[in-house]
Amino acid sequence: MKHIPVRHMHSDQKEPHLLESFSIRDIGTLLGGKNMVQELHRHDYFYVLVLQKGAGFHEIDFVPYKICDNSVFFMRPGHVHQLSLEAGSQGFLLQFKADFYYPNDKTSAQLLRKASHKNFCRIEAGIFNRLSGQLQAIFKEYTGRLEGYQEVIKANLSIFFIELVRGRQYQQGSPQETNSYTEERFDEFAALLETHIATHKQVSQYAEMLHLSVYQLNAITKNTVGKTCSELITEAIILESKRYLLATSNQVNQIAWHLGYEDVSYYIRFFKKHTGHSPEAFRHNFK
Repeated sequence: MKHIPVRHMHSDQKEPHLLESFSIRDIGTLLGGKNMVQELHRHDYFYVLVLQKGAGFHEIDFVPYKICDNSVFFMRPGHVHQLSLEAGSQGFLLQFKADFYYPNDKTSAQLLRKASHKNFCRIEAGIFNRLSGQLQAIFKEYTGRLEGYQEVIKANLSIFFIELVRGRQYQQGSPQETNSYTEERFDEFAALLETHIATHKQVSQYAEMLHLSVYQLNAITKNTVGKTCSELITEAIILESKRYLLATSNQVNQIAWHLGYEDVSYYIRFFKKHTGHSPEAFRHNFK
């Protein structure tokens, strides 16, 4: 069973002095006058691409996005993506692990969850300039390495995340009211789903792990994203299936077993019901 290529921070870095859990790169310098083309892969860290000027194509978890000016791409660990970024693009690339930003801080974890809620957004120019200012301050601290620079970076990261959330709310017309308890429980459910999707496919199993009733868990998912828990479980299975169909050469029976299905025929019927294609047809048509 081949696994989807995973990039780790230490394997991406060229300079030996870089922090193991955080880096920021200037896009113009990174490109060096050449196009950047990355094949389908996933990361074990957060990946934030902020482009003041940009052109190209970015696909995240099989959703295509056209790269444009004043845009932000925000990926959580585990997302798969492929990127084609044209020479001349300008901005910053942030890469960091969760343990750098919030080792034991719930408030910071909630802020990061809000900031990373969407994979892509285009920001109004005035707000984008404030985001860019924060990144320039982070870049200065990162390259200057003065005393206490890591704490300054974390503080500026928090401001960047707050400005990003505000910017999205501004473009939606008004801030949305949120329930912190509901958000926390939904985030716990989402984390469990990523970890246990191969072995747990029943709503009752996740409700039990969260010490909630099935009714309570469904109320949380409906209030947060407008979907039932069962719908989210199905989406997670289909998404992980697509990841393995397109990022590996594994046979369908291997993917079915990886996802916890002993009956391969049932798995194929399940996949076709929710995508309109058999796994093999999906692999052939998408590629």
